[in-house]
Amino acid sequence: MPSPKKPLDAHEARVTRAQRRLIALGAALVKTPFDTATHDQLRHFLTHDADEVLTSLRTLEDRPEAELRARIAELAGHHLWTPGGAA
Repeated sequence: MPSPKKPLDAHEARVTRAQRRLIALGAALVKTPFDTATHDQLRHFLTHDADEVLTSLRTLEDRPEAELRARIAELAGHHLWTPGGAA
């Protein structure tokens, strides 16, 4: 039986929430490009949240490749292919 997944750490959760939020805002902008509420929400994100999210993203990107691959495999439930065929 596979071991249970570790919950997302603070950086993973912050980046995941931001990604979902930005995708939703992007879709809203496509649907209604002149909606002022959507513009206000995007402006709020950029003013209040973006710096912290970018810091978390850089922290995740700085992790060693092997650690990132292992974490992705854990979260996805399968191993990723690597050059040379080693998993």
